[in-house]
Amino acid sequence: MTGVGVRDVDARLFINAYAAFLKRQGKLPVPGWVDTVKTGHGNELPPSDPDWFYTRCASVARQVYLRKTVGVGRVSKMYGSAKNRGVRPSHHVDASGSVNRKAMQALEKLQILEQDEEKGGRRITQQGQRDLDRIAQTVAEADEEESDEE
Repeated sequence: MTGVGVRDVDARLFINAYAAFLKRQGKLPVPGWVDTVKTGHGNELPPSDPDWFYTRCASVARQVYLRKTVGVGRVSKMYGSAKNRGVRPSHHVDASGSVNRKAMQALEKLQILEQDEEKGGRRITQQGQRDLDRIAQTVAEADEEESDEE
């Protein structure tokens, strides 16, 4: 299977594989507050998964790959959710900008993302695109092998 990109594989499988790769690599700088912070104003509790920051970084990298340039505000809007306001109707609230900014900064340190001076926001680097395509290739091959066994 040649020429497989991030768009060609299932998002959930790709994000899980890339998050595992980031954790296994051990180079991603994880902030100290990840075990206590909520990921948005609309959430009542922090994430229950202890490795949620790796998953968020993998998801942000995928989103930047799919859309040429993405800023913190756009990512916060994407990860936002409905706030439970009791009896009143729910409203959309953005996710935490700090969490998304730290995820993007962590990916910048790994040279997967870089800042785009022309348009603003961040874009994927060639090295980052190569890494994401390689992970997508392995996910596609694993998915193909799984479908052959059935």
